[in-house]
Amino acid sequence: MAEWWSPEGTAQAIAAGRVLVSESDGHVTGVATYSLDGDVVDLWKLYVVPAAQGTGAGAALLDAVVSGPGAGASAIRLAHLAGNDRARAFYEHHGFSETHRTAGELGGPDSVWMRLPLRK
Repeated sequence: MAEWWSPEGTAQAIAAGRVLVSESDGHVTGVATYSLDGDVVDLWKLYVVPAAQGTGAGAALLDAVVSGPGAGASAIRLAHLAGNDRARAFYEHHGFSETHRTAGELGGPDSVWMRLPLRK
């Protein structure tokens, strides 16, 4: 995890404009980080602070990804950890479907891959 979400890697994503934030009263309430792979948007992070969960901050971040980098994309894909039922329910509510699972590293939970088609 430290390698994936290093300060250097995060700084590079911010500098490249691939990080979106939500805020309320001047405080950051959530973050979304993405990259582009051809015409597919990879959503790597969508986190909302506990106090802001259920307020629409996560939905607003997801909408910003769909209408921003997703505007010309064919799909958005992401992975969440198996057992994270709240994340799964959120993504399913927003139209994502599970496509496959990959084994967790070092005996951890599997990654559940989901996809949202954007072009009809």
